[in-house]
Amino acid sequence: MKRIALWLLPLALPAAAGAYWLLAGRAPEVTVMPARMGEAIELVYATGFVEAEHPVTVSARLTAPVRLVLVEEAQRVARGQPLVLLDDEEQRHALQQITAQRRVALQDEQRILALFARGWVTRAARDAAVAAADSAKAAEKSARARLDQMVVRSGIDGIVLRRDVEPGDLAVPGRTLMTLGDPARIRITATVDERDVPRIHAGQAALMSSDAWPGRVLSGHIREVTPGGDPEQRAFRARIMTDKPMALPLGLTLEVNIVTRRADRALLVPASAIEGGKVWVVRDGRARPRAVRTGIAGSSEIQILSGLSRGEIVVRTPEGKISDNMRVRIAR
Repeated sequence: MKRIALWLLPLALPAAAGAYWLLAGRAPEVTVMPARMGEAIELVYATGFVEAEHPVTVSARLTAPVRLVLVEEAQRVARGQPLVLLDDEEQRHALQQITAQRRVALQDEQRILALFARGWVTRAARDAAVAAADSAKAAEKSARARLDQMVVRSGIDGIVLRRDVEPGDLAVPGRTLMTLGDPARIRITATVDERDVPRIHAGQAALMSSDAWPGRVLSGHIREVTPGGDPEQRAFRARIMTDKPMALPLGLTLEVNIVTRRADRALLVPASAIEGGKVWVVRDGRARPRAVRTGIAGSSEIQILSGLSRGEIVVRTPEGKISDNMRVRIAR
């Protein structure tokens, strides 16, 4: 058995070596694409939502229980319209008492003035009576204003964007009872990652879309970037205005792409063609490396600033398998 094995081995070696050299000499197949001219756009992605340009928060000036809420969300309201009624029983009693005191002060004033005209009281007594009457009038006016503050009114013409109060709640100064806004004056607020903020500035174009309108793209521009960011989210807010007036539902979420750079006539190659700062150019069936300088990078293509010419054929996805002057076959 051993003698047979030793005799067969020399015959097997030449066949294996021939197969090896046959495979080693076969040129690898590659997919190629010519460098082309096109538009290169650098985008910064963000998420945004539609809100009133000047949202107004409504709160009470005094601390009191809420007696009645007069409006609902999405309801249109007018400037000065009552929105919330607070429990005003205490203020009404106070007004009644002050009104009675004002009547007494006015009666005393009339009597003292009549006596002063006859010379029966001093000028000081007259002045004191007049001052007391004026003070009573001012106190009544203040009490009426305090009673009027028990009615929370709208400060703008708009709609109720959000209602955060119910009858029985305790209204205190500073607590938001509801939020109002004018749907005719809107803006889009986008949240931008702090790493992208240095590339964002006023005037840049913004392209927006929503799942609510598949295939529809809204155009706008950056109006401002807020100077203060959110350290927890590590993000800043960009205010975007639409290029044309349009009615958008308040609260609608949008996908936002901000155009930070644009080149109308750019030399483009597939982004996958770049490997270590170079591309592999195929000429006469052989691949050679070419160092290039890149510019705007997109998800599928990248701009070439120098090192390559229009129409030159590059390997689409070298994947580290190409070497200098290697013979390659172009996939059909």
